[in-house]
Amino acid sequence: MIRGVRGATTVTEDSNELVLQETRRLVEEMAKSNGILPEDIASVIISTTTDITSAFPARAVRGIEGWAYVPVMCTHEMNVPGALEKCIRLLMHVNTTKPQQEIQHIYLNNAVQLRPDLLK
Repeated sequence: MIRGVRGATTVTEDSNELVLQETRRLVEEMAKSNGILPEDIASVIISTTTDITSAFPARAVRGIEGWAYVPVMCTHEMNVPGALEKCIRLLMHVNTTKPQQEIQHIYLNNAVQLRPDLLK
């Protein structure tokens, strides 16, 4: 069965290094918390708020050892007034036998305010 694993993080500034560092940290934490291997992943969609333009977060994913062939796509979030700034959101489609309620969704930095109901 394919399940969606959600995650999000924020950066303090729009810099190439920080965007890649925080994206990698998020992906690695999502994989570790859910026992995900690259071969389990059908695809990954990454969105950023429109104030992030310094780097493609997908580069961080492809740079993780063993993840070079994971299909990854980047896009921008809707530009909604009052939305969380400098935010990177990630949706990982994973083949798993885990029930929906056992999926660990990961929110880091200021993104913890997006889904406090999913944090454990």
